[in-house]
Amino acid sequence: MSIGATAIAQGLFMIGAANAAPLVCKWVLGERFVQPIDGGLVLRDGRPLLGRSKTWRGLIVAIVASTGAAALCGVDWRLGAVVGVLAMAGDCLSSFTKRRLGIEVSGFALGLDQVPESLLPALACGLYLPLGFIEVAAIVLLFFAGELIASRLLYAVGLRDRPY
Repeated sequence: MSIGATAIAQGLFMIGAANAAPLVCKWVLGERFVQPIDGGLVLRDGRPLLGRSKTWRGLIVAIVASTGAAALCGVDWRLGAVVGVLAMAGDCLSSFTKRRLGIEVSGFALGLDQVPESLLPALACGLYLPLGFIEVAAIVLLFFAGELIASRLLYAVGLRDRPY
């Protein structure tokens, strides 16, 4: 495998771990230890800041999972932690934007649900791994396609409430 392909795979593995961990945690723990990041704050537009699905539990497990994924693929654990933070920051940015657009909590927005949570951490990976613009774009496109496929599969087996 070439250096670029290895770096793409490492980035995708960490980003995937960060994004999958909250879902797995919800499946295992249900509603235990759930505390919304926004504390239930509703803005002047009458909509939540982020919504009930963005939780401290999800943030923590995403960071732990991406840190572990980094160690498994031979990357500095600190990059894994940054990837987890940025993947969840991108996810929160998406949720904030969707609420402002009037899209319900856990509602689907093609692109908005995939790009920020993969682009932000992929850019960070580019600071530590041999990734240029093309490789970062490849990570985002592969995550985009993979997330759409994985969501439907996880819904089919009962791990997701919706097929997206």
